[in-house]
Amino acid sequence: MIPIEGLPPSCYYLPSFITQSEEQQILNDIHKLPESRWTVLTHRRLLSLPSTLTGSARDTLLAAPLPAYLDATVARLQQAGCFENSTHKAPNHVLINEYKPGEGIMPHEDGPAYDPITATVSLGSHTVLDIYKKNEAGEREANPTWRILQEPRSLLVTTGEMYINTLHGISEIQTDENLNGEHIINWDLLGDQRPYERALALPYVT
Repeated sequence: MIPIEGLPPSCYYLPSFITQSEEQQILNDIHKLPESRWTVLTHRRLLSLPSTLTGSARDTLLAAPLPAYLDATVARLQQAGCFENSTHKAPNHVLINEYKPGEGIMPHEDGPAYDPITATVSLGSHTVLDIYKKNEAGEREANPTWRILQEPRSLLVTTGEMYINTLHGISEIQTDENLNGEHIINWDLLGDQRPYERALALPYVT
């Protein structure tokens, strides 16, 4: 994995993590699922695999395998060593967030229910993440400090300081602007970009 220069040394980016055919197969399998499996939220829809978190603190995951169509990607994450320091040595929870133009998610933390590592694969389109620092009071700063552009089929891994001390979100805009080296922290690691249409982000956590 390649660390992103300019960020704390616990954030990594890898373009072309999966192939186009692998991406299409995952998309096909996801879109075969019935609408009832999705949770429709105000500005996105969400699919939790193998289940949602349960319990009074929403920090318990039912013991069940991930779908078989994610096996190859999970194996590749293990081969890359993404989860070698985690409790289960592999992801056991996948959140599939689907965004259309104008949709996004407010700045947030993934929280203490998981080990401090998230691996996100972007499908179908690019995604721009706004990254916010916390101030001395532990509250997020008003404006994002960095922006990360995640290309289709790429992998973004956040762990350690990046997981614990920052928040991330996706702006609710129709078109991403200022996609250049001055505004995108991982610009030098990118290949081609395509117009923003619809994005599926698959965060793998454990």
